[in-house]
Amino acid sequence: MAVVSASRPAGRLRILVVGAGIAGLAVTRALRLAGFRPEVTERLPAARVCGPTGIYLPGNAARALREIGLDGPVRPFGQVIGRQRFLDSAGRQLCEVDLARLWSGVGECRALPRPDLHRVLLSGAGGEVRYGTEVHRLDLADGAVTVTFGAGDQAEYDLVVGADGRRSSVRFLAALGGPPRPVGQVVYRSVVNGGPRVTDWTSLLGQRAGFIMMPMGAGRLYCYADEAATTAPADPVARLRELFGDYGGPVPEALDALDRVQVAVADEVELGRWSRGRVVLVGDAAHATAPTLSEGAAMAIEDAVVLAAALRATDTVGEALTAYESRRRPRTKWVLDRTRDRDRTRDVPPALRDPLLRGRGGRIFQEHYRLLLDPA
Repeated sequence: MAVVSASRPAGRLRILVVGAGIAGLAVTRALRLAGFRPEVTERLPAARVCGPTGIYLPGNAARALREIGLDGPVRPFGQVIGRQRFLDSAGRQLCEVDLARLWSGVGECRALPRPDLHRVLLSGAGGEVRYGTEVHRLDLADGAVTVTFGAGDQAEYDLVVGADGRRSSVRFLAALGGPPRPVGQVVYRSVVNGGPRVTDWTSLLGQRAGFIMMPMGAGRLYCYADEAATTAPADPVARLRELFGDYGGPVPEALDALDRVQVAVADEVELGRWSRGRVVLVGDAAHATAPTLSEGAAMAIEDAVVLAAALRATDTVGEALTAYESRRRPRTKWVLDRTRDRDRTRDVPPALRDPLLRGRGGRIFQEHYRLLLDPA
């Protein structure tokens, strides 16, 4: 059996995972399956870690969940999505993508409430999280990291995994990068009950803005919208009704059913390196993108699978972190580039964009996922 420290067997490697969102819980699960026993901390209280919105998981997310043994527990939740439909702002068909065919042999696409996914991951990770625990300082030395927590207590680890999101404190404390870069996009998320009957992932594209709906079962719709802007509005419900009030198709009925809306300014993280010493980043902390391709969760879970495998397969932690980044970086760069491509498509004036999408849109949008059909 390979060891990952000159003096410490693999199962005894002291690992701290910082962050108990999708990335942190996925990497904890993967590490446990590989024989490690990581600790998990989260700066937020348990009730605030996961917001009450939805999430869309493409087929490669299902495959990654399968690799950590959680595809079965996720299957009862939400609804399988078999087709993407792209419409113009009036509700007229532009193009469509057969998702079952695109992801055949990889995994099902699914829309589900984000809290359901979080509960599955939390259970799979063992459920032991120290909530309300903030990391204040990282002291890197040869072969170890001393972590100072918010209460002043300290502990030493062989590896610290920063899974604390796009505004990662671990990234800053380890001098791996600063704040994320805004991309000039504001995004809106909501779960609608009693709205229009929508059976497919359905997107209406307008002038530098789009409105997406997807069914999650039990009469619920996950609604996602974005616009080219730099500042989040004070009243996101009013802004959505103003922005999309003249759209056709199922949008008017969805707007009527809107209640609570989460709003955020989209940003991205692109780093020169993902590790320093015995500190490594995963998920959005390492490579966040705008949510356009819905690949954030998939990339985080894939990171978890690859990092755990690298730690088991190599002789030192340093070699494992090099192998992990070398394997993951081209894939996450593909997602970043394709995200930018699709956002540029959205920003083309409809008079030019819509005829192109009617002729070639299905092929264009399928191409954005081509590399991701292969295993991570």
